[in-house]
Amino acid sequence: MSNKKIIIAIDGFSSTGKSTIAKQLAKHLNYIYVDTGAMYRAVTLYAMQHNYINNNSFDKQKLIDNINSIQLNFKFNPEQGFAEMYLNGENVEKEIRTIEVSKLVSKVSAISEVRKKLVFEQQEMGKDKGIVMDGRDIGTVVFPEAELKLFMTASADKRAKRRYKELIDRGDKVNYEEILQNVQERDHIDSTRKDSPLTKANDAIEFDNSDMGLQEQFERITSLVNDRL
Repeated sequence: MSNKKIIIAIDGFSSTGKSTIAKQLAKHLNYIYVDTGAMYRAVTLYAMQHNYINNNSFDKQKLIDNINSIQLNFKFNPEQGFAEMYLNGENVEKEIRTIEVSKLVSKVSAISEVRKKLVFEQQEMGKDKGIVMDGRDIGTVVFPEAELKLFMTASADKRAKRRYKELIDRGDKVNYEEILQNVQERDHIDSTRKDSPLTKANDAIEFDNSDMGLQEQFERITSLVNDRL
C-alpha cells in the first residue's frame, strides 16, 4: 500500500449503499470515514426537536437564525467499528435514521445556509486527505479536486427494498409503499434543488449496483482505488 493519501468522494441517490461501501473502504485503507448525510439528518433532527419543521410546515428562518447553536461531531465507536453522530454532545445515531427524519431531510438540505455551514465543516475534515466521504455534492462542491469520485445509482425499487429491510431489521414499523414514495420524493428534491443539486461530476465513475453483491462491489471499487494510489 502506497503512503500517498487521497480523497475518495462518493455521491449518489439515497439508499444506494454509499455509506456501506464508504465504511468498507475507510476500514480497508485505514482512512477517516465521514457520512455527510448524517450531518444533514442531525440538523433536521434539531429542527424537529425545536418545532421548526414537521410534515405540514417549515419555519426556515428560525432554523437559519439558530444555525450556530448546532454543534456536530463524529465520535468513533470501537464496538460498532465506525464513528457515530453527536448533536450538541448527545449521541443521535439511532434517532437520525428514522423514516420521520428521512421524510424531512431533503427539505432541510436544500437550504443554502445549512449547506454552507456543513460544506465548510466537511472541507476542514478533509484538509489532510486520507478520507472517504459520502453524500450528494462531495465530488461537485465539497471536494471537486478529489482523486477518486464515484457516483452510486440503483433502481428506486431496489433502493426502497434495501431501506425497508434495514428498518424492519432494526425493529421499526414501516411499510414498503411509504418508503418507495420517500425514495422517489428525495430523488426529486435532491436533483432539482437550486443549491448544489445532486449531479454526477464530469470526472466521476458511475456505479450501478442494482444487481451487484457487496463483495463484488467492494472488489471493483478497491481496484479503482489502487489505480489512484
